[in-house]
Amino acid sequence: MQIFFLILSLIFLVIALLWILVPAFYGLPPISTKPERIRKALKMANLQPGETLYDLGCGHGQVLIIAAKEFGANAVGIEAGPVQCIVARINAIRNGVNSKVRIEAGDFFKSDLKKADVVYAYLTSNFAGRLQEKFKKELRNEARVVTVAFNLPREPLEMDRENLIYRY
Repeated sequence: MQIFFLILSLIFLVIALLWILVPAFYGLPPISTKPERIRKALKMANLQPGETLYDLGCGHGQVLIIAAKEFGANAVGIEAGPVQCIVARINAIRNGVNSKVRIEAGDFFKSDLKKADVVYAYLTSNFAGRLQEKFKKELRNEARVVTVAFNLPREPLEMDRENLIYRY
């Protein structure tokens, strides 16, 4: 019985470390934002039914679920953390939006964003310059970008100062 609890404890420890360390390796904060802030960002982006939203660093999939369930969008989450990918997939299934949500495991700088109508990013300003270049190269002219808690090195089209949401 003691060996069972030891193995269970080790598994839990490995999962906890993967949850924290993999995103930290990429410089991503393991912090969620409030659902109401996500809704405001998606409304600012004018996300429409049938459009495709990409969430860079999707974590446990909260943005994807809100985009699919409340806005009728197709949602793609790109996440470096393997545990977060599993949790996001489970959350999509639990919320009945599995058919509208896709999770890609990996580095969002290596992902193709050409099919995005809206890109959502809740990151740190350390990513701003590289993201700006990626968006210039890959996004269509009509694609919208919405960032939470950081701004890109250009003038936003709209901004919510209270919630630190920027639309480009």
